[in-house]
Amino acid sequence: MIFLAVLIFLFIIIIGSMIRIVPEYERGVVFRLGRCIGSKGPGIIFLLPLGIDKMVKISLRTVTLDVPAQDVITKDNVSVKVNAVVYFRVIDPTKAVISVENFFYATSQLAQTTLRSVCGQAELDKLLSERDKINEELQEILDKHTEPWGVKVSNVELKQIDLPQEMQRAMARQAEAERERRAKIINAEGELQAANTLSEASRIMASNPITLQLRYLQTLAEISTENSSTIVFPIPIELFRSFIQSDDKKTGNPS
Repeated sequence: MIFLAVLIFLFIIIIGSMIRIVPEYERGVVFRLGRCIGSKGPGIIFLLPLGIDKMVKISLRTVTLDVPAQDVITKDNVSVKVNAVVYFRVIDPTKAVISVENFFYATSQLAQTTLRSVCGQAELDKLLSERDKINEELQEILDKHTEPWGVKVSNVELKQIDLPQEMQRAMARQAEAERERRAKIINAEGELQAANTLSEASRIMASNPITLQLRYLQTLAEISTENSSTIVFPIPIELFRSFIQSDDKKTGNPS
């Protein structure tokens, strides 16, 4: 009975060592006597006992890799610090195990060197204003180099670009000067429009003198409603010339 119990116990242990459960988001790369026989899963996987089969699990989920800040000298000799985030996932578990010792570490180191290389070839203005192009270039380079490892780089995003203090002050002065330039241009355009409008109004009044008299009366009405102070308003004699001529014609006296 004891012998039978021992056999049953050993049988259970052997069966337990043969059964592996692989989740949906993982794959198991199986090695039989040191030779890779491919990836298996998801679900239940049966392995040969006594160390004949060995399995390495690889996750197929997207990995978020935070690339630490890198010291970069741009093409126009400006020293900046740039960090980024890389999104990648394993699409070929067999290559990820066989072709590279540690695909995560290898991808991390490759991302750091590529970030320094690509950002160092760009000028500061391009680095700040054309991030989308920089991101695409980084993604293409990383994806090309990680393809033999069975890794797919889906996206790369520059997170932050740290500028030196003196460069930040210089850019602030440049932005302030640009705002002043725009303000002066807008002010000059407003003066030009006002001058054109006044010029047009003067031509209309010159062609029809009665409009000048009406404008004068309107101005008097506006002044009278504002306050009760006494206002001395000079009246040019030309404004009354038309009235005088009209009275002379009625009375028959020459002007």
